[in-house]
Amino acid sequence: MNSEHLQSLVLDKLSDLKAQAVLALDVRKLTSIADAMIIATGTSNRHVKALADNVVEGAKEAGVPPIGVEGEKSGEWVLVDLGDVIVHIMQPETREFYQLEKLWDVPA
Repeated sequence: MNSEHLQSLVLDKLSDLKAQAVLALDVRKLTSIADAMIIATGTSNRHVKALADNVVEGAKEAGVPPIGVEGEKSGEWVLVDLGDVIVHIMQPETREFYQLEKLWDVPA
């Protein structure tokens, strides 16, 4: 599955469970580790975990099992590494603190 289709799948899975403030960044010109970085907000640790689980299950069903998933226990910030697409799902306070958008949304 190419990175555009994978990104679309992730965005659909996040939308299914009403992720907030979803942002997809093209990071191809900034790093070789991934083509896209997707950042989304969940309203609680339970919501963050559910969003991550939905992304993982959708990716597995599409034949793209995650390379890794981190942060599931706390639910403040879950990272789902799908290779070409890396997904960050955070609670609002965590997202505000780390401000990944500013780190990765650099004019190329």
